[in-house]
Amino acid sequence: MLLIHCPYCNETLPEAEFTYAGEAHIVRPPDPSALSDDEWEGFLFIRSNVRGPHYERWRHMHGCGRFFNAVRDTVSDRFLTTYPAGQPRPDLASLTAASEPSK
Repeated sequence: MLLIHCPYCNETLPEAEFTYAGEAHIVRPPDPSALSDDEWEGFLFIRSNVRGPHYERWRHMHGCGRFFNAVRDTVSDRFLTTYPAGQPRPDLASLTAASEPSK
């Protein structure tokens, strides 16, 4: 079971409390009607499929109901951090260094 921290409620709860909402930081085109079919397809369906830290959007469905962003390592399935929607991406170098065990 995944444990996810809601940055608004400041609680860490099981993933059943949350709903996955896709990749984070995807910017909607200002005028979708001006896009070609290929560009529109790219916006709707083409997403990065990274191995390692991945920026995701989640919603605390059974709590505050708010959307927030998270960085989850797709290899270990561990959440590195969560942060409120609208904030810039956190620095990955500091997150991965902090999550590695000390020697």
